[in-house]
Amino acid sequence: MARRSRIIQSTSLEVRLTEEAKRLREEALQLPPGAAREELIRKARQAETGSHMSEWLASPGLQPPN
Repeated sequence: MARRSRIIQSTSLEVRLTEEAKRLREEALQLPPGAAREELIRKARQAETGSHMSEWLASPGLQPPN
């Protein structure tokens, strides 16, 4: 069986998603209004939502039922 290569991430998932959203929004600002720009904005929104969900799931307030 082949071994999977493991990549150790230097930053958290939340930080990486936030940075990706920022990069996508900046890239979208360079494009004229249209489908390509809207697609980048949609992807940025998805990355931000993923970041918030990951933070929420990792929060100490979220505990399994006893």
